[in-house]
Amino acid sequence: MAESEPREGNCDNMVKMVEDSNRDLEKLLEEMEKLTVQATWMAYDMVVIRTNPDLANSMRRLEDAFLSCKEEMEKKWQEVLMESKGEEQKKE
Repeated sequence: MAESEPREGNCDNMVKMVEDSNRDLEKLLEEMEKLTVQATWMAYDMVVIRTNPDLANSMRRLEDAFLSCKEEMEKKWQEVLMESKGEEQKKE
């Protein structure tokens, strides 16, 4: 009887280990599926951009507009900071 107890414990440990492994493998499979979907969409996007030059041109114009807007915002922000520092110095 004493010999059967350690075997049952080993069996329980083995079952838990297999269940944990299955859970881990399912998580990894889900992550791989997500990555596969992302890669598929990336490939699709590249095909669309290559086959539609107007889209690439529009994206370039949009990026240029964004960068110029960003540059203007940074300039305005610097002006606002300088004005606020000047007002603080006047108060002192």
